Amino acid sequence: MYNILMVDDEENIRSLVREYAEFIGHTVTEAENGMEAVNLCKENDFDIVIMDVMMPKMDGFSACKEIRKYKKIPILMLSARGEEYDKLFGFEVGIDDYVVKPFSPKELMARANAIIARSTSSAEDTTQKTMTLGNVRIDALGRNVYVDDEKVALTPKEYDLLYYLGINKNIVFSREQLLNAVWGYEFIGEDRTVDTHIRMLRSNLGEYRDYIVTIRGVGYKLEI
Repeated sequence: MYNILMVDDEENIRSLVREYAEFIGHTVTEAENGMEAVNLCKENDFDIVIMDVMMPKMDGFSACKEIRKYKKIPILMLSARGEEYDKLFGFEVGIDDYVVKPFSPKELMARANAIIARSTSSAEDTTQKTMTLGNVRIDALGRNVYVDDEKVALTPKEYDLLYYLGINKNIVFSREQLLNAVWGYEFIGEDRTVDTHIRMLRSNLGEYRDYIVTIRGVGYKLEI
């Protein structure tokens, strides 16, 4: 099973997640703040970090940035705030998912399991080592994207979304299909997550943003 780092300054939240996670066979390490989480990630290998946003000493977003300097560990963020701005900022700093409190431990673990499975699958899938999409090139081995031969910085989910659309070029996908394919499970009432990532991805593609086509009333496709 998985080795999880649970980070929250509220002991009852940590206990809730730990109790359920250990019940289904996972191992859980606890941290009370972002600074402690960063130090633990430097010294240990975790399959996923589940971390609150608002914490003393170092908030979750800052901790995510620091962790990303050392390791590419999937990060699931928890927050009592559900505004789109907070979610967007989280995705920009590299989180893999965002769950609003209060939450169901069962759903939280389902999301964590899906993130880990997707991350493992992406790391192992090197069948198509490079992909050229017009003026955009994807290096699957390094998970890097180049626009006009200039490397662009994508979040993990932006990369996964672009790669999936790329290997299925000219095929139209609904938001639900993209959620299931890229995130690995079905969001409930959160299909705007796809719109948010499409907007971020288009911004990174710059003048080639129109490669990603909106099919009104249906979803999206990548078209060159």
